[in-house]
Amino acid sequence: MGRVPGALPRGGEINRLRFEAEQIDFTPEGWEAKNIQITNDPFSPPELVLKADKATLTRLSPLRDEVRATRPRLVFDQRVSIPLLISRTVLDRRERQPPLVQFGFDNEDRGGLFVERDFELIRSDKVRFRLTPQIYLQRMVFETKDVTDPDNFGAKARLDVQVTPTTSVRAAAKLTTFDTEKFLDNLRASIRATQRIDTPVGPHRLAFEYSYRDRLFNGSLGFQTVQSSLGFIFVSPDVVLGNTGLTLNYQAGYSDINANTDRLDLLGPNPEDSRVTLGRFQASAALNRNFTLWEGKPLPATRNEGLKYTANPVIPYLLISTSVRGVFSSYTSDDTQKDFIGTVGLYGQFGHFSRPFFDYTAFSVLYQQTLGGGSSPFFFDRTVDNRVLSLSLFQQIYGPFRFGVQTSFNLDTRESISTDYFLEYSRRTHGIIVRYNPVLEIGSISFRISDFNWTGGTEPFAGSDVIPVEGGVRRTSD
Repeated sequence: MGRVPGALPRGGEINRLRFEAEQIDFTPEGWEAKNIQITNDPFSPPELVLKADKATLTRLSPLRDEVRATRPRLVFDQRVSIPLLISRTVLDRRERQPPLVQFGFDNEDRGGLFVERDFELIRSDKVRFRLTPQIYLQRMVFETKDVTDPDNFGAKARLDVQVTPTTSVRAAAKLTTFDTEKFLDNLRASIRATQRIDTPVGPHRLAFEYSYRDRLFNGSLGFQTVQSSLGFIFVSPDVVLGNTGLTLNYQAGYSDINANTDRLDLLGPNPEDSRVTLGRFQASAALNRNFTLWEGKPLPATRNEGLKYTANPVIPYLLISTSVRGVFSSYTSDDTQKDFIGTVGLYGQFGHFSRPFFDYTAFSVLYQQTLGGGSSPFFFDRTVDNRVLSLSLFQQIYGPFRFGVQTSFNLDTRESISTDYFLEYSRRTHGIIVRYNPVLEIGSISFRISDFNWTGGTEPFAGSDVIPVEGGVRRTSD
């Protein structure tokens, strides 16, 4: 379990697999087997088994193996069998989506409930290309009422290229309609070239990026679309400052941005829309430190104790997290926005998630205070939430079922900024997580398989194509 209370398990590296077969023949490249069974469960009978009539394993590299299977299927608890829609997979250390359809909810861009499935068309040591067709079920039934309407279909695509050991390129695109007349208004795309720069304090990243119609979420201001952005950013690693326990990170960058504004003096006479193009320089730095107040001991890693419902034993703990961040933004309109943000949080996790009832409780209470001056001419990075209280609670209800809620409030306006509800079915070898945010009208249903690197989106905005903005700074995971 992660150190964030209520953190949902994610597929980790492949570190424990058992297999048996009716017949197996070893070859210089790997092996061939008949009636094979592969499980990630260290105990018998296993909770989850991958079965196939025939399978061939070919070693691609020291860390990657290709498996081709005939009639592959997942069998849960020796009873429920689900056929897999692929006959080829690559086992390696990189996280990926499971080869199953996934459901999501996005009211703004996709009309509500939708279904999608990943197809990894290219996967090598240097190039990965993934295509994800989507069907917008709710829009099909309640809006268009026509199965063949091109507005019912969309797709995502992502290309990752490792040009050199220190240089990479990532391109991504999302299209939420196949109606050619609506392409430009329903396309979101970006391309980023990143150069790793090794320094004595760790690897820094210099990235050049262009984005088209970025979808951002800026607290009480809600969803914002940045029409276009072109620029660069220099990002540090997390730098540990000696024995102080402090962690420092910083970044700086410049971009030419076209986005919405409410400044009439910038729009000029008779504007066609509310967008304006400005240059922005932004720099930020943050210091973080955690204080562990108490840490318990995990249960033994046995079938009926520490590993009854989770892939790793739960460690109870209580800690305080503190951080301060300074952000300075300067615009070619001669505007500036300066913010000093302080955050303090109490995190706790109790129980071991082993007994049938109420044996797991996790919570967090965070307070964030922003002091500053000036205001951004744009909506997407304007600071408006100066005092924010965030709360979360995750609780085992019965057996493998856990329910969670996390919410944040603007204490000045006493209005909700965002609220997420979670329902999780957690087993040692697999899990299902249902998430819904009624404020943002986004949600997902994710499937996890432990130790196969198969995981669905479990982060607050995973799968929604939404990038959150905190203190005027875009928060991205890459």
